Amino acid sequence: MATVALTITTEWRDVAACRDSEPSLFFPIGSTGPAVDQIAAAKQICSLCSVQEECLQYALESNQESGVWGGYAEDERRRLRKRWLAERRRRAG
Repeated sequence: MATVALTITTEWRDVAACRDSEPSLFFPIGSTGPAVDQIAAAKQICSLCSVQEECLQYALESNQESGVWGGYAEDERRRLRKRWLAERRRRAG
């Protein structure tokens, strides 16, 4: 049986719109109160990013549980990841 290693490339980070932003902006504490504005600001940066899809794909593949990745907050990304995993299982089956 052959072993396949999962390789997650992160070259997209070199050109990400968030590269020069304050990292804490993308990792708010909570999802209410001041965190709402922080999440909105992070998503605004993501919306202008040329590698938003690559960022989201990385977050799904590596199961990033916190922060804003690819324009999606934690709760949104959890729902997306469930669908993404189901789709992968369907393709493999």
